Amino acid sequence: MLQEEKSTDVYFLKKLVNIIGDDGFQMNEVLVALWYILGLYPFVYSMLLLPTGRCENRSVPVWPFLILSGFAGAYGLILYFIFWRPPPPPIEATELRRWPLNFLESKITAAIALAAGLGLMAYAGLSDGAVWREFYRYFRASKFIHLTCIDFALLSTFAPFWVYNDMTARRWDNKGLWLLPLSLIPLVGPALYLILRPSLLAVPALLSSSTSEEK
Repeated sequence: MLQEEKSTDVYFLKKLVNIIGDDGFQMNEVLVALWYILGLYPFVYSMLLLPTGRCENRSVPVWPFLILSGFAGAYGLILYFIFWRPPPPPIEATELRRWPLNFLESKITAAIALAAGLGLMAYAGLSDGAVWREFYRYFRASKFIHLTCIDFALLSTFAPFWVYNDMTARRWDNKGLWLLPLSLIPLVGPALYLILRPSLLAVPALLSSSTSEEK
């Protein structure tokens, strides 16, 4: 039984990463949507943690954990969350205009994340009852799907905190607080916040002194 379970988990993983092509087996739509949502989450977390989620004095760099989260999800971020200490260090305006921050601060990037999230949620949500019952059977029988669901739950649970952290760093908590309850909606809520949040260039307190003097 244990060997059969491991074999099933390996097969699902190979199908999801396209190592196994079209072999006649149709993957469960809910599982496929969940897998791609987990692929988007590290991208959303990068937009939330860079640069406002950086450690004080950059004592612990965030980018290695963000890269790790692309492979390990929430399990790759938890250690950074333990070591994290606010406030974030000041940032140069020129750094905001360079890669990767200019990409992560872009409203277009945020809109793509939101559109992809809505599409995946709709893909799973519109699946019929038989698909969901099949997913539930897989959930009960597969350790891989168990870990995947826990990963999804952890990323969704941590997101509102980092939305609030980013919101307060941008001095937008008085106007944007209504978005905090919406950030409880997995992926879509944080992505909506990323579209509506103000630019860091409008927050002099977070910019370095040299940038402020230039202004």
